[in-house]
Amino acid sequence: MELREFQIGREFWCGDKRWRCTDVGTRVVAAICLEPHEVVSISLESGERRFMTDDPNWFHGPPYAVVERVFDEDDQQACSTTAED
Repeated sequence: MELREFQIGREFWCGDKRWRCTDVGTRVVAAICLEPHEVVSISLESGERRFMTDDPNWFHGPPYAVVERVFDEDDQQACSTTAED
């Protein structure tokens, strides 16, 4: 994909993962991964707890509860508007 094709809120694919664009700069794009992700919860009572989730509430923002990744010009070339075969 080219920089002009990215729009905030638009979904795209990179590798085998689905992403949502969260910001478009003059040379880079920020996005969150929409795939299931690991959550680590730590409390004094129960200690550390790890689990996988695909709960869509994690993707509401900004700010987002999941990490935003920056895609530079080289990364953008590997992105597409449809899932790769």
